[in-house]
Amino acid sequence: MEFGVFDHLDNDHLPLNVYFEERMQLLEMYDRLGFHSWHVAEHHCTTLGMAPSPNLVLAAAAQRTRRLRFGPMVYALPLYHPLRLAEEIAMLDQMSNGRLDMGFGRGSSPVEIAYFGVDPAGTEDIYRTQLPRILDALETGVMKVPEQSEPYAEFALKVTPLQKPHPPIWYGVHTVESAQRAAQRGWNTINLDRAEEAGECNDAFARTWRQAQGERALPLMGLGRFVVVAQNDEKAQAVARRAYPHWHQGFTHLFRRLGRTNKHPRPDHWDMLQAQGKGVAGSPQTVARFLSQQMATSRCNYCVAQIAFGDQSLAELRESIDLFAREVMPAMRAQESARHAAE
Repeated sequence: MEFGVFDHLDNDHLPLNVYFEERMQLLEMYDRLGFHSWHVAEHHCTTLGMAPSPNLVLAAAAQRTRRLRFGPMVYALPLYHPLRLAEEIAMLDQMSNGRLDMGFGRGSSPVEIAYFGVDPAGTEDIYRTQLPRILDALETGVMKVPEQSEPYAEFALKVTPLQKPHPPIWYGVHTVESAQRAAQRGWNTINLDRAEEAGECNDAFARTWRQAQGERALPLMGLGRFVVVAQNDEKAQAVARRAYPHWHQGFTHLFRRLGRTNKHPRPDHWDMLQAQGKGVAGSPQTVARFLSQQMATSRCNYCVAQIAFGDQSLAELRESIDLFAREVMPAMRAQESARHAAE
């Protein structure tokens, strides 16, 4: 079992220079305490998105860490020129000595896509056209743009990635069909749904993986959950109930401002989120017990904690991360080993 971090990089309470430095300090903790990867979101024009250019913050991460992997979850692909994105991916992979992970999507917020003058209705076509082009360029070192005339229809990249054929790819899974697509392509996954739903997806993923990938070992299949850890349940619950509404305000800001409906709704109160099984706040024992059950039910092998969110102070975040790494992670690994031994 591996452990990672998902981060929206939301902020509505700190000066930005202070905020970015604090996030870098948290990265140094993740690096030191043995987390696998840091997955960052891309958002625009909202307090949910203090990293509207993921590659900028990832370049900083490459210099502040030594072992931690990191990457976008996901690049909003319709907002990028494929040549620039391929070159920047290659740069990041080289600068980090091969620690970059990649995720690509159509963009979860049509409102944000429209701010760039891109028609949200056309993002599926852009995604289907540009993703194979980018991956092929990273693998072969040649960018092919057949709709352009010579000499621009095919040209060599001078910056190529360190990892071959390219950095690992991550895919957000919400349905059985999307899980099957990811397995056919050999991608890692992250699921944010209820544990039972994630389990159905992972069962389909494993079946398709065996058919498509043969004896190749299963990749990481992640389950994302909001997590707050403190010395006792009462303190952790108080922090989560205070911090979560700040995150939710950023999550819904543009939709409320423009009178739109968010197609990815989330509860507006912590207790509602917790009741859905999508978040936990408590002592290390409480958190380990909850997450171990979630991982077993979902058949996931990668626990992705959204630890830093809302208006939590640096001291609160340091305590939560430290307790998670030093007490929750070992307890969950021990429970996983015991479960496998009993099977």
